[in-house]
Amino acid sequence: MQTTTLAQLKKEMQTLPYPQLVELCVRLAKYKKENKELLHYLLFEAANEQQFINQVKQEIDEQFKDLNTSHVYYAKKTIRKILRGVNKHAKYSGVAQTNIELLIYFLQHLRKLENLLYESNQLMNLYDAQLKKINKELSKLHEDLQYDYQKDLNDLT
Repeated sequence: MQTTTLAQLKKEMQTLPYPQLVELCVRLAKYKKENKELLHYLLFEAANEQQFINQVKQEIDEQFKDLNTSHVYYAKKTIRKILRGVNKHAKYSGVAQTNIELLIYFLQHLRKLENLLYESNQLMNLYDAQLKKINKELSKLHEDLQYDYQKDLNDLT
């Protein structure tokens, strides 16, 4: 079975009647959790981006609160899981500013775990990779926003 391009899919979807289009969306959401989460974001949370960011920050707080720091292995595993969630939510949003804000918040929490951070090379590499990712996203923003986020970023380095 060949897959079609996005342009072809979009063209075909524009010809469909509204009820059939809704049925296709529901069917898509039924098969994958990520599709359902994305659809939830688009329908309920995309209108208020700041509220969405605050909800994700609360999730990050809770996950870092439950972090097992007894052994570096478990901490690394949980930190990677938290980062996957942050990246997933940032991908749903698709807004560079949201991505930067969530990553900075994640790194601020990670920075508080200095003993684990300096004990593990993998965590330091993860930290540095996220800093590079933030810098890359920063270049896409307006200069005024870059300046505001650069202050937060300087605190992390």
